[in-house]
Amino acid sequence: MSTSMTPFEDYNIRRHYDDKKETWYFSVIDIVQALTQQPDFQAARNYWKVLKNRLKNEGSEVVTNCNQLKMIAEDGKMRETDVADTETLLRLIQSVPSPKAEPLKRWLAKVGYERMQEIADPARSVDRAREYWKAHGRSEKWIQQRMMGQETRNKLTDYWSTHEVKEGQEYAILTNLIHQEWSEVSVKEHKAIKGLRTQNLRDHMNEAELIFTALAELSTRQIAESMEAKGLTENADAGKKGGGIAKKARKELEEKTGKNIISKENYLPRQHSLSPSKKK
Repeated sequence: MSTSMTPFEDYNIRRHYDDKKETWYFSVIDIVQALTQQPDFQAARNYWKVLKNRLKNEGSEVVTNCNQLKMIAEDGKMRETDVADTETLLRLIQSVPSPKAEPLKRWLAKVGYERMQEIADPARSVDRAREYWKAHGRSEKWIQQRMMGQETRNKLTDYWSTHEVKEGQEYAILTNLIHQEWSEVSVKEHKAIKGLRTQNLRDHMNEAELIFTALAELSTRQIAESMEAKGLTENADAGKKGGGIAKKARKELEEKTGKNIISKENYLPRQHSLSPSKKK
C-alpha cells in the first residue's frame, strides 16, 4: 500500500493506495476541510465529528463504510484517521452543503483516472508533480532541487525497507530524528515556523532547506550502508551521524552569511482564509 498527498486547490488530501484492492482511500477529515473551505484543521475535525454522529443517528451507511488507517499527522507521527473510498466519499459529499461539492466530485474521478495512467506509465506522476509546482509559482531551479531531494529520500527509504525498518511509524521516527539533528528543530516545529498545518513541509522549503535536508539524508544512507545498519536503533545511530554532518555544514554557512537557513517563508496562498461573515 502506498501513501501520499494529493492537492485539491489550496488543500492537501492524504491518501493510501491499496494495491491488492486497486483502490484509493482518502482522509475524510481532509475532504471535509476542503469542502467547507476551513483553514483550521481542528475545526474541520470537529465538523466531521458532529456530521458523523448525525449520519449514525439517521442510519446512514456512509459512516459504516468508513475505515481507519494510519496516516501522517501534523506532528509527523502516524496516527489512525477515518478514510473512505471514492464511492463512499461521493455519498458523503451529498451531506455537506458546499459550493465545492461538484468540483470535488470531478477531482475524485480525475485522481482515479490519473492513477490508472501512472500504473501504465510511472513517468506521468513525475510530470504531474512538475506541472503542479510550476502552476503554484515554483521556479525551474526549485523544482529541480525538490525532485533531486525526493530521489535522495527514495534511496534512503529503499535502504530502510530492506534493512528491518518498519514502514509507517518507524520511518516517521527516523525522518524526524534526521531532520531535528541537522536543523535543530523537529518537523512539527519547522512546520509551525512556516505556518503550515496539513501541508507537506518539503513543498514549502526554500532552496537551502531542501539542499540541507538532502545532504542529511544522503549522508545518513551512506553511513547506514557502511555500517550495514539494521533495525530502528542502528539506523537511528546512522541518522544522528548523517544529520550531524549537515548540521555542521549549516552552521558554517550561517556563520559566513549571517543568515539563518531555517526560514518562515512558505508558498501558502495569501487568500487562504475565511472572511468573518463566512466563519461558523
